[in-house]
Amino acid sequence: MKKFKLICMVSLMICFSYGLSSAHFGMVIPSDNMVMQEDSKKIELQLSFSHPFEMVGMPLVKPEGFYVIKDGKKQELNAALKETKVMDHKAWKTGYTIKRPGAYTFVMEPKPYWEPAEDCFIVHYTKTVVAAFGDDEGWDSELGLKTEIVPLSKPFGLYAGNVFQGIVKLDGKVVPYAEVEVEFFNKGNNIQAPSDYMITQTIKADGNGVFTYAAPVAGWWGFAALNTSDKKLVHNNVEKDIELGAVLWVKFEAWQAK
Repeated sequence: MKKFKLICMVSLMICFSYGLSSAHFGMVIPSDNMVMQEDSKKIELQLSFSHPFEMVGMPLVKPEGFYVIKDGKKQELNAALKETKVMDHKAWKTGYTIKRPGAYTFVMEPKPYWEPAEDCFIVHYTKTVVAAFGDDEGWDSELGLKTEIVPLSKPFGLYAGNVFQGIVKLDGKVVPYAEVEVEFFNKGNNIQAPSDYMITQTIKADGNGVFTYAAPVAGWWGFAALNTSDKKLVHNNVEKDIELGAVLWVKFEAWQAK
């Protein structure tokens, strides 16, 4: 009986620790997400894979694809990527010159990442939107990714405390009650969570696949809607699940009172 109780306690501790483990996020972070006439027309983009609140990086092999979509037209950027380091791990960077007004959506499609702790592969389709020169047409475009968050709120021009909403889609269909992980990009690593429960916040979409979140502070916030692929990949001759993440990075600005 004592042995049985001990096994149960150990199992509960493992489950508890796993439940509090920090989330993985694909990251596409531009140097500027609202380019105005007086700003530099060239932005820098960093691509990485990490636990953004804890500032713990993971290696990112060169993505399967990296591109920008503007007015429905796709421009490949993968060849322009240069290796760099983010959070002391392999990452990628490139520059991009904004030439015309409108919304530019940058998308990273990574190669599958094997995660031993979760016994599965991870593929995060990651995107962010940059608005330019006072125009923002196309900010709510659905791109037809395997899985994606389609914004219902503009993913820029937001103050901290504003509500952000998005629709979770998988294979072009809404995902009712999708689970969405939310994490702050703790750049500088100067914010400490009061509890491990506060590192990654988890919300659920409603029956129409719509989720809602109000960011409490200014900065970059990542939203990752997670689903399991109907396909599998082989690891050590064993078929394993693939976690599909629809990731969107949104920046919230500080309120500037006079």
